[in-house]
Order: sequence, then C-alpha cells, then structure tokens
Amino acid sequence: MKETKEITKKPEKKEYASIVRILQTDIPGNKKILVGLTYIKGISWAVSNAVCKILKINPDKKISELDKKDISKTENFLKNLKLPKFLNNRRNDLESGEDKHLLTSTLDITKEFDIRRLKKIRSYRGLRHALGQPTRGQRTRSHFRAKGKKKTVGVQRKKIAQAKSKKPQE
Repeated sequence: MKETKEITKKPEKKEYASIVRILQTDIPGNKKILVGLTYIKGISWAVSNAVCKILKINPDKKISELDKKDISKTENFLKNLKLPKFLNNRRNDLESGEDKHLLTSTLDITKEFDIRRLKKIRSYRGLRHALGQPTRGQRTRSHFRAKGKKKTVGVQRKKIAQAKSKKPQE
C-alpha cells in the first residue's frame, strides 16, 4: 500500500530588509517611517511628517515593509522637495535669494561655506567659530567646556593655591 502525501502550500513569507537605503543613508528596517526618515541629515520630525502626508504613506508602517516602488517614490520626492516655506531649512539664501531645503552632504558643505564666509568677513560669530567658543551667547565661565580640547575658561583654584605656596615669602 502506497501512502499519498498531501502537498500543502505554505503561504510565502515576504522577506523584509533589515536595512533600507534612502539618499545614501542606511535606515534600520525595524523603525517606523516617521522615525526612519529623520535618520537622513536635513530631515526633521516636521519634514518627515509632511513627507508622509504628501505621499500618503502611513507613518506607523515599518521602513522594511515599503515596496521598491514606494522607496523610489520617496527618494524622488526628497530630491525635489516641495514643502511649505516655513519648513525649509535655507530660507532666503544669500547667493540666490530663494528658499531651499538642503539634505545630506550639500547641507554640510553649505554650512561649512557659511562658517568660512563669517570668518573671512571677521564678524563676531566668525571670530567665535575660529576660537572654538560658543557663538550664540552661552556662558563660558561656568558651563561651557570643550571636551578634550582643554579650552576651559573657569576659575582654577588648585593652580592658584599651588602658585601661592611656591612663592618665596620675604
């Protein structure tokens, strides 16, 4: 007697990517879309939320659940961002005068050029950048400490006490 084996088809499981790459940025696949887009430099929570609403993507969906079509649609939208004026990170650009939203390496390069321009025109902010000091009015005596750079400005009582004790008294 021959036994017949029933062939049952198991539903195929979709393979989810553990890392999704959007605009040369690796985003963990277990993150929600709203959170994952903030991994891209230049995209804040507000911009991420706006992108999800404009593209009509569920922000609670995981990044790994996106189709290739959705990923390419998101990439194309991010390359040519059309956002409300108040969400742009470069409003009224000095060179062109237009409103832009910069992402990834172009944001870094533009920021570096801005700092160089401030140093070149010898503005107060440029001088503070050159000295490695805070540029926006923070205290330097009691709170500002440049980690690893030994640029502390505060009072150093031990050295003062040691200097007084080493002085020969007449």
